[in-house]
Amino acid sequence: MEKKTTQEITALANRIAEILDAKKALDIEVLDVSEKTTLADMFVICSANSTTAVKALASEVEFKIKEEYDLAPQHTEGFSSRRWVLLDYIDIVVHIFLVEDRDFYSLERLWKTSPRTAE
Repeated sequence: MEKKTTQEITALANRIAEILDAKKALDIEVLDVSEKTTLADMFVICSANSTTAVKALASEVEFKIKEEYDLAPQHTEGFSSRRWVLLDYIDIVVHIFLVEDRDFYSLERLWKTSPRTAE
């Protein structure tokens, strides 16, 4: 697999944010974590008001990114509980939280020095 450029990674993260926004995700954040961790270059974080919405958002991202970019997540977590679904696209990790779980885990606070990018 060929390494993506920073510009390509940012564009994909912003496209994921657009997909989430169109599906009515709450409080969408796109964080550049490339200088802080080797886990990923970008995090896309959002919330939903119900476990049904968490699953719907995750499924929509998977479907649209596969359709538009022919990319599937390398790893997924949380589909069974639907409280915090993680989609790992290697360069980008998407976190879709139930509102109260996002408040509890507070990823933005952990990564507070990471630059936010425009959606």
